[in-house]
Amino acid sequence: MPYIETANGTMWFADHRDATAHRPVTVMIHGAGGTHLDWPAELRRMPEANAILPDLPGHERSPGEGRTTVAGYASDIIALLDALKLERAIVAGHSMGGAIAQTLAVNHPDRLRGMILIGTGAKLGVHPDLLKALKAMTGEALDIIMDWYWGGDLGEIEQIRRLTRKRLAAISPRVIAGDYAAANNFDIRDHLHRIKTPTLIIGGTADKMTPFKYSEYLHEHIANSTLVKIEGGGHMMMLEQPKAVADAVQRWLSAL
Repeated sequence: MPYIETANGTMWFADHRDATAHRPVTVMIHGAGGTHLDWPAELRRMPEANAILPDLPGHERSPGEGRTTVAGYASDIIALLDALKLERAIVAGHSMGGAIAQTLAVNHPDRLRGMILIGTGAKLGVHPDLLKALKAMTGEALDIIMDWYWGGDLGEIEQIRRLTRKRLAAISPRVIAGDYAAANNFDIRDHLHRIKTPTLIIGGTADKMTPFKYSEYLHEHIANSTLVKIEGGGHMMMLEQPKAVADAVQRWLSAL
């Protein structure tokens, strides 16, 4: 799994491309405080995705301090595409990663062949209690995030929850705070009409961070979009219900 030098600095990414597949590359972008492992193997290794999965700057294996704006992270993804000599790609984003994807669709439509939005919205306001806890950099912030991540039977995913919290705790509190500040300031509602990129939108009915109505709003305002509902899916629906999410992505990619 390689490091690569980009115009914005060094980035690490998991590379699951198959050079013999002759399929478009899908760039899977994690959310605030996340890592590439927020995408389960069912998605990372999906042949139809031909995926690469970066750790954003300051996250997991990528060095740096992170960004405090969604536009900053969008610039990092363009720099990654340039470094990999990828003229166009499908961009998949979860939560803040979905905000990054939308920003690319508005500002760099020529670089996108398609877009997958999971657990995200056109506006990502963050609860004041979480912003306050993040500013104080207390353990309470992790408790709030972990409580709002999940929507299903927690007993069935206890191991996944522990691993996710461990990964989240390994990220610098300053980077996490910057991520949520970036998400809190994100609002692209007035520009959704400009998005012409074929788009798959996946939302969970039990998502506490980005309620399903956010996905419905995206579907109503992005012309060439498909909406999939994950019943009982929480914010981390890819980890809670990997098969349901992967099946939806696979069907859409096969038809693209």
